[in-house]
Amino acid sequence: MHQEAIILSSAYFGPVQYFSRFTLQKPVYIEQFDNYIKQTYRNRCVIGSAGGPLSLTIPVKRKKGVKTKVRDIRIDYDTNWRKLHRQGIISSYNSSPFFEYIRDDLEPFFTKKTEFLIDLNYSITLKIIELLGLNIKPELTIKFINSSEFPEFSDLRDLIHPKINIGHDHAFKPEPYSQVFSSKFGFIPNLSILDLLFNKGNEAITILKKSLQQESEQKYVQNINRIK
Repeated sequence: MHQEAIILSSAYFGPVQYFSRFTLQKPVYIEQFDNYIKQTYRNRCVIGSAGGPLSLTIPVKRKKGVKTKVRDIRIDYDTNWRKLHRQGIISSYNSSPFFEYIRDDLEPFFTKKTEFLIDLNYSITLKIIELLGLNIKPELTIKFINSSEFPEFSDLRDLIHPKINIGHDHAFKPEPYSQVFSSKFGFIPNLSILDLLFNKGNEAITILKKSLQQESEQKYVQNINRIK
């Protein structure tokens, strides 16, 4: 493997914090052999709605009490979550400056059935990277990466997590930008990358770069307690 690489968990329309790491132009590995954990960005994103931050969660199929690798998690289509997510995104962002330019690129993710969560998330991540104009392609891991064996890696699998305050990520300082409901709620940091793209379009990459203190990233992630 490459040195000075970044390890990320899989994410469904990951937050700004997540995609800021791709601007470093370092090799990125997305872990697929970790155990699936509920209430993470693996199957949820948070958008800015008229009522404030809104979580959109993908239901998945898994046996209770049985550990399942992320790569083996299947999406549950018993409820029409795709329609609910699509409607939530439209109602939240149809007045944003770049909505009409981006919406068609997202439609396939709400019309095509993908069996495995990892495949949906990976496809979404590649599309977002394309929309951001970045020349990088993350790789899915071929086995579980033990961070103790690769101390030179920046292991962010547990740091970028909805239950971990972004203040613990000393390399990430969210750069404010105008949002659809800024006049009502003020700036809400670290929403889904969708929020940044719909509001700033081709300026999104600049916001991502300004949000990352590149020189000290690895130093701080070593002290984050693992939650697996």
